Amino acid sequence: MAKHKRSYITIALGLGLVILCLMFMFKASVISPSGIIGLALIYTGWTGGRRAMIILGHSCIVVGAYLITWGLYLLPVSQPTLMGILGKPLFWGMFCMGGGVCAIFHGFCHCVRSFKSEIEKEASK
Repeated sequence: MAKHKRSYITIALGLGLVILCLMFMFKASVISPSGIIGLALIYTGWTGGRRAMIILGHSCIVVGAYLITWGLYLLPVSQPTLMGILGKPLFWGMFCMGGGVCAIFHGFCHCVRSFKSEIEKEASK
């Protein structure tokens, strides 16, 4: 089994989403899906697998579509405050949809993986 490189940027993004989820739980009494997606990002960044990234991307798109629909339903009762915007499912639906598309593209392309190998080649010279 090949050893995968860990993506510390992906792990940091996952930790950031988990922290945001905890902040929303305690400040706004809102349970957002960012904690689950953050944990999935931490797992994907730690294992470095291509398949996990593609599955995460498709899952984020499905969750994002559901959250956008739910957020549009709640839009008439929303408040225009920072926590009112960031704590609603419409914001997280757009965030999930964009992140899902990004994860699918990075799962199929070699831009990140070939960039790492080029840096390692130059460092070994």
